Amino acid sequence: MKLRLARMHHPVTVLGPGRRIGIWTQGCTIACPGCAARDTWKSIKDNEIEVAEVLDRCASVDPELVDGVTISGGEPSEQPGALTELVRGLDGFRRAYGWDVLCYTGTEYGEFAGRCPEVPALIDAIITGPYRAGEPTGLVWRGSANQKLVPLSERGHERYRRWVNAEPDRPALQLQVDDDRVWLIGVPRRGDLSRLRQALAERGVGLEEASWRP
Repeated sequence: MKLRLARMHHPVTVLGPGRRIGIWTQGCTIACPGCAARDTWKSIKDNEIEVAEVLDRCASVDPELVDGVTISGGEPSEQPGALTELVRGLDGFRRAYGWDVLCYTGTEYGEFAGRCPEVPALIDAIITGPYRAGEPTGLVWRGSANQKLVPLSERGHERYRRWVNAEPDRPALQLQVDDDRVWLIGVPRRGDLSRLRQALAERGVGLEEASWRP
């Protein structure tokens, strides 16, 4: 089974509790206006990778340096078979190391469960709903007020219950530098992207292309 993969990063500290492996899927037809990850919209066949290789990459990280895995996109539920195989594989890490799995979706929970019926039982929490630029929020790990954080498992309730209506206790964004690219990780607040562009310019870093621009 192959997954269209946009990228992976570790450690991710702004999309769920603790230090996490971030997995971004490639391809999203929801195309929310104002999305900060427009580069993940197009479904690109060249980005296909065996799910087993994604799991191998997870296994290559020292498990003591990982608290969980966050799956985002793109829209993970647009690859239901690959997503199901991925979370089945991650279940081994959950059992062996106590990792949790958080999944983002731009759909509502009922639609997500309909597309990927086996996935909810294999993840610990889900953040649902499309991004709506006109409904800003201060809630942690969410970009708009309509989005909901839903704990699903016992571990999910233990780790995520206190965050359901909480605001972040640390900066909401982090940057990952990879060769000539600067990756933005996290959920930007209103004005964050403009401030980031200005801050980089002040340090002599120019953005020739930015995925959040129309």
